[in-house]
Order: sequence, then C-alpha cells, then structure tokens
Amino acid sequence: MSEKTVVGRFAPTPSGRMHLGNVMCALVSWLSARSQGGKILLRIEDLDTQRCGWEENTRLLIDDLNYLGLEFDGGYDRSLWQSARADIYAETFEKLRSEGLVYPCLCTRSELHAATAPHLSDGRYVYDGRCYKKFLKGYKIPDGAHPSMRVHVPDKNISFEDGICGFYSENLARDCGDFVVRRADGIYAYQLAVTVDDCLSGVTEVFRGRDLLSSTPCQLWLAETLGLEPPAGYYHIPLMTDADGRRLSKRDADLDMGALRRKYSPEMIIGIVAASLGLIGKPEPIGANDLIAFFSKDKLPRNDVRLRLF
Repeated sequence: MSEKTVVGRFAPTPSGRMHLGNVMCALVSWLSARSQGGKILLRIEDLDTQRCGWEENTRLLIDDLNYLGLEFDGGYDRSLWQSARADIYAETFEKLRSEGLVYPCLCTRSELHAATAPHLSDGRYVYDGRCYKKFLKGYKIPDGAHPSMRVHVPDKNISFEDGICGFYSENLARDCGDFVVRRADGIYAYQLAVTVDDCLSGVTEVFRGRDLLSSTPCQLWLAETLGLEPPAGYYHIPLMTDADGRRLSKRDADLDMGALRRKYSPEMIIGIVAASLGLIGKPEPIGANDLIAFFSKDKLPRNDVRLRLF
C-alpha cells in the first residue's frame, strides 16, 4: 500500500494585511508540504461574510502570496473558503443536534465572565454548563430570542503528540467546557468549521500558531464524534516577536506586507523569515522554491521566533 499523500493548508482570516508572523505560518506550511512532494491548499477563513473590509483584505492577501511565490494546489478555489460552506456546516450541525449533543445558550458575555473561572494556563474562560442544566429540565427559549448553540462535551481526556510542542492533553469538561458551534447570529463557529474543513479536505498536517494549541483537543473530539478522520499531524509553531520580544500583530503597520513590499523584494522577505526560523544562517535573499532544500521540521524552533531583519 502506498503512503498517503501529504496535504497541508494555510488558512488565514482576512481581518487585516498579513504581517511577517502570518508569512512565517504560510511559508512553513508550504515548505513542509512541498518538501514531501505533497499538496498545499489555501482556505480563507471568512466565516463572517458581513465583516467590513474582508473582501478587500482577501484580495490583498492573495496578491501578497503571489508576490512571495507561494503557489497553492487548486489555485484559489472558492469552494474551500468558509463563506461558501455554510450548507456543509449546517449538515454537520444537524447531525450533532440529532444525537442530542447541542443545546441553546442565552448567556451574555458579561454573564460568562462573571460566572466562570479562567483556565489557569492561558486565561481562557471555561463555560460552567448552566444552560445545559436548564435544558435538561425542559427550559424553553423565549419567543424572539436568538441563542447561541453549544455542544455538550464529555468528561474525557483528549491527548495528542504535537510535532513541536510535544505531548499535550486536556480534559474536555474541565479544561474546554461546552463550546459554541453556532453563534447567536446564525454563523457557524470556528471550532466546528475548522474541524469539518480539515477533515473533508483531506488535510494530513496542520501548521498554525501556538496560541491555537488548546483548540486541538476540541477539534479532535469533534472529528471523532462526527466519524471524520482528522489530520495525522499537528505542529503549533512559536509566535514571531520583534527585536524587543513583543508579539507581532496586524496593528504593526511597519511590518505588514504593504510596508514590506515597498522596502524588500520577495526573496528578501523570504530570507528574513527563513533566517528568523533558523533555516538559513543569516538574512539573505532566497526564493521559496530554493528554500525547500533547506527545510526540515526538526529545524523549527520550540521558543518564540525573534525577527531578524536585513
């Protein structure tokens, strides 16, 4: 039996211009797939179709990826974009509902923060299940109300071996809590959409920021519950920081792709990211295709990546 083809993905949210941290994630995902003779998909995570500016941001994002020489299998197939997949999410949601796993929640943001304690490791708030208890007692949603819908998780440990962070485990009930799968405005939530998209697209490996490490047990459990095959490998890469150790964000206009393209060639931008990751010794111009020969997952750093400019 032949080995399964590696399928990676880059899945940005078009909430602003890409900065070097986003480029790092795109480049690592692309290099890993290409170095293994695999495929790399582009998925635009534009769930909220009413979000102002997302269409223009998506256009700029694609233009920046082209500028950097990062080509994707299937090109820019809009059927992979989350804004085009509501029917698929609805079908999955109905499966969860038919199995009695989802229930309505009318808790406000302030009520959630007042009633729950943050997860000690990362400040996340774990829902206490108050609406689930009401739901079990036959509570009826008032006319005109628009609840969010949560999925009820079991008291179960979910563990996996991350390719960068190592062994990671969470108890769903204690560390995650019942999480939202459809928002009050009818938009399907991140955890549901990402799980379905990765599984149905045949993704075998996921590279993304370490800030999403704690989402993985929820997604693995959802995939198992839905009878789907999740990606075989997860790699939660460190965050990129500036020279002072401050995490990059889309507010850093001097380091977004608009500013970088005015100052650097595509090869120079790739070289900056490659040197910051330790794939090459120092910042120097190099094309994405030429960098494939230097890539190895074993070279990827375990700690935050300090930006190295020319």
